Amino acid sequence: MLDTKSKNKYSWGILAMLIVAALCSAGMLSTYRLVAEDMEEVSSERYITREAYYGVADDLCEGIYFLYNEYSNETDKADILADYTESGFLLLRKYMDCGVFDKEGNPLIENFSADTAKKLTAEETEYAFRVEFTFQGDGDLSDISVNGREVDERTQYYAQRSYLKEMEDTQLSYWSEISTPRDVTIIYGMTEDNLNAYVNASSSIQHISAYGIIGYSRLMTFMIVFAMITGAAALLLPFWKKLDIGSAAIFHAPLEVALLVLWLLLYGMVYFPASVVMATINKDLPLIIPGQNSPANEMFGILINFVMWLCFYVVVYWSFTCLRAVFTMKKEYFVKRTLTARAIRWLKTGGGSVGKKIGSGIGKVCRRTGKFAAKQYDTLLHLDFQDKTNRTIFKIIGINFIVLAIICSMWFFGLFALLVYSIILFFFLRKYFHDLQDKYKLLLKSTNQLADGDLDTPIEGDIGLFNPIQNELKKIQAGFKKAVEKEVKSERMKTELVTNVSHDLKTPLTAIITYTDLLKTEKDEEKRREYIDVLERKSLRLKVLIEDLFEISKAASKNVIMHYMKVDIVDLLKQVGLENDRKIKEANLEFRWKLPDHKIVLNLDSQKTYRVFENLIVNITKYALPHTRVYIEMTETDSRVHIFMKNVSAAELDFNVEEITDRFVRGDSSRNTEGSGLGLAIAKSFTELQHGELKIETEADLFKAEIVFPKNNIEETEEN
Repeated sequence: MLDTKSKNKYSWGILAMLIVAALCSAGMLSTYRLVAEDMEEVSSERYITREAYYGVADDLCEGIYFLYNEYSNETDKADILADYTESGFLLLRKYMDCGVFDKEGNPLIENFSADTAKKLTAEETEYAFRVEFTFQGDGDLSDISVNGREVDERTQYYAQRSYLKEMEDTQLSYWSEISTPRDVTIIYGMTEDNLNAYVNASSSIQHISAYGIIGYSRLMTFMIVFAMITGAAALLLPFWKKLDIGSAAIFHAPLEVALLVLWLLLYGMVYFPASVVMATINKDLPLIIPGQNSPANEMFGILINFVMWLCFYVVVYWSFTCLRAVFTMKKEYFVKRTLTARAIRWLKTGGGSVGKKIGSGIGKVCRRTGKFAAKQYDTLLHLDFQDKTNRTIFKIIGINFIVLAIICSMWFFGLFALLVYSIILFFFLRKYFHDLQDKYKLLLKSTNQLADGDLDTPIEGDIGLFNPIQNELKKIQAGFKKAVEKEVKSERMKTELVTNVSHDLKTPLTAIITYTDLLKTEKDEEKRREYIDVLERKSLRLKVLIEDLFEISKAASKNVIMHYMKVDIVDLLKQVGLENDRKIKEANLEFRWKLPDHKIVLNLDSQKTYRVFENLIVNITKYALPHTRVYIEMTETDSRVHIFMKNVSAAELDFNVEEITDRFVRGDSSRNTEGSGLGLAIAKSFTELQHGELKIETEADLFKAEIVFPKNNIEETEEN
């Protein structure tokens, strides 16, 4: 019992427990109408009649020997009189017609009229219930037939099974010593009136009908449902600390005790509440006031049932509260709150040396079992049912379950079948694991090749379960190859970069130094002016080169501030062409423009876009074959704008198209033309910064550049 302080401390929790139990009790009372409907079906004449068919099986089988002995006289009547009077067949015979017949249907005992014999042997029976036993000359039962007006197919099937089993048991009992039926047919028939009279007279059948509230109604289902609701409340309500009563001593019951109580409530003691419910429905409860329809009696019945269910669900709440400590105390719970752990501690401490050894061994087993169970539980929680391996395992388990179920249904012969199945399963699993090992070796071989740096040997072959890993290894191999190629290319470009930068910087610097020295000693004013002009050109050349280096460096590092605005790309391209008209004429080129007549407005950085167009046009003026035509064309789709620039190259196009946009790569390998080698690289970088794309294609001596800008992919306010 809880003391006063504990009561005050746990008052809210106790109140919550009582409220939950009261609500579930009220819920159970509300289901009585449904249970009554079930019991009406259970207690119906049809159910009782069906029970009668099954309940008389042993009496009918015993009666076979009594009836046949009346014909054969194998045993003196005085010797079987006591057995006959003790058998249930004595009562049953009063309510049915029965007789012994030969193969031709002639009666062998004269205990009924000819009309009765005709009714018993008729193909279309008038009886509500009729059963026929046919015996061969060696005394074996050859057939059992059950029919009648009140017998449906389901009842016929189960009745035949019941009679066959009872007949097998009776043949092995002392009843067979009376007489053994041979070459006869024994027939029983019961009219509807006699059947009802027998049912009313048989207390055993009435008892079965009453007990059917458990097996044939929804009462058990309702009990379990409300018990689960109570249990859920006991587990969840204590999260609100005011309602937590788990620390009270009364809720410190051992695990085994809590589980035992819960099991007894739901299964072991279910007959008591079922009996009370049945008595309530049938109005068989004790009366406090004479007069069965008195409101006081009804309230008394409701009160009895409410208190019964209240106690029932309070105990359920108590059980789940005790079990809740499993989640709060975790491992400590199994140490402090289980009888098993206490027994183990006793064996270790007070159980002697043998007890200590046993306790230690049990402790180790329990710990290992607990770890294994926890691991398997965690695995089950994170089980991926989309995984092919898991699906295969479940299929194998399912097939194995079905096979074992079939084997178990074979009884004795199932042992032999199980042995054969186990041998077959062993060889199958052995072959499966050998195949798995071979495929694993292939996978390991491929992995070792990859680890040794062999990136050219293809990873091929079907390795079954490991195919996904093989595919990932192929991806790794391809990725390594690309990385190696990229690194080789990067190293080569670094070397070229150093060489090209050295050349391109050294050339104007050398010229500047040379002409500076000449300028110091030159007295001729005209030549001095000529030297100054050269110095100016070389300085500007060096300036452009350095500026281009800065531009490409910022573009590569994405450290470029973009200023987006609405730009008419058609007008911008025309402007670039006009401003570079002098260079075009000096290069002796004829430009053919094919531009849209309408505006195409995009959100672009005008300066960066201008630089892209300028670099491409300047590149054409440097490397195009003089006296040829250059085609510049612009088209648009719903989502993109395409700009094409085509020209015939003066030099042979023998460079790598993919590398031409790299830094310091020139189409003129001799590097005789003036330029930094950064024009196309800058153009590509500025295009990509604006979410566009620059493509370079060559065909024979035809050089083709394509610029693609997407429409409406950049916010007007965007700045990077």
